[in-house]
Amino acid sequence: MADIIVSSEELTGLVVSKLTKAGLREDHAQAVADVLVHADLRGVSSHGVLRTEHYVKRLSEGGLNPNPTFNVKDTAPSTAIFDGDDGMGHVIAKEAMDYAIKLAEKNGVGMVVVTNSSHCGALSYFVQQAAEKNMVGMAMTHTDKVVVPFGGAKPYFGTNPIAFGFPAKENKPVILDMATSNVAFGKVLHAREADAAVPADWGVDENGKPTTDPHAVSALLPFAGPKGYGLAMVVDVLSGLLAGAAFGPHIATMYGDYSKKRKLGHFLCAINPAVFTDPKQFLANMDQMINEIHETQPAEGFSKVMVPGEPEQLKEEARLRDGIPVTETVYNYLSQA
Repeated sequence: MADIIVSSEELTGLVVSKLTKAGLREDHAQAVADVLVHADLRGVSSHGVLRTEHYVKRLSEGGLNPNPTFNVKDTAPSTAIFDGDDGMGHVIAKEAMDYAIKLAEKNGVGMVVVTNSSHCGALSYFVQQAAEKNMVGMAMTHTDKVVVPFGGAKPYFGTNPIAFGFPAKENKPVILDMATSNVAFGKVLHAREADAAVPADWGVDENGKPTTDPHAVSALLPFAGPKGYGLAMVVDVLSGLLAGAAFGPHIATMYGDYSKKRKLGHFLCAINPAVFTDPKQFLANMDQMINEIHETQPAEGFSKVMVPGEPEQLKEEARLRDGIPVTETVYNYLSQA
């Protein structure tokens, strides 16, 4: 099935239209669309506009609050709890990171724990928010169980992604955004949509056996075995337990009961380099590090050594210029009146 090439502007408009028709307030629909298109621009289609249909279904069945009232409670000079009132996680995480940045501007560090949220999309968007303000950004979120623990055959934790953003003066920010599973489950969904096989180290079937059939994948594997598994626990503690939210297998599932509020937790942090070092020197040193990495002799089969997030940034430049490939089924869904 051939992809359809769509401009970022058209794609954003299609998503906004679909979400507002489902009852979501327009400013929130715009924020969600920005996050989804951001992911598609970077080539992370698993977290892109293909998710729109799912959000529309949740909105229509009552699993998301289309017009939430956010509440922020300061708990210390550098910390706060952000209650998302069961709204769209993309909007909640964006607002919470904005608040963390304000705390960091005032007090050096801002840490915000989010409660009563939902799926928030690609974390790279939120750490980029901080990096664009010359802050170090950190974001993490727990998700419902889909990853087997190291040594296990049945899932316990979610993909539990974690992201960092580091600003530079001349270069683009360094953005590290990764699931603690070998891949995000959205990539399996994308493979199902494209009817393509997946690598055997992505996931396991119902019996805990590795499989290349995306339709047979029932759980994912942690990256690097015990390392990914350990980090998944860290993410669940910081974004789940610390928020007083559910954890591990007790988190409401993304697929199934679309009328149930998911009550997810997130952890967002902004760090002002100025409280630790000279901020201008910090940015200059980041440039030096990036440039030196670029100058590192590449291994056989590589033309250049890149920093985390750079392949996605190059793809974003190309797709802003040439358009974003979207599967025909997703485009047809978004285009329906």
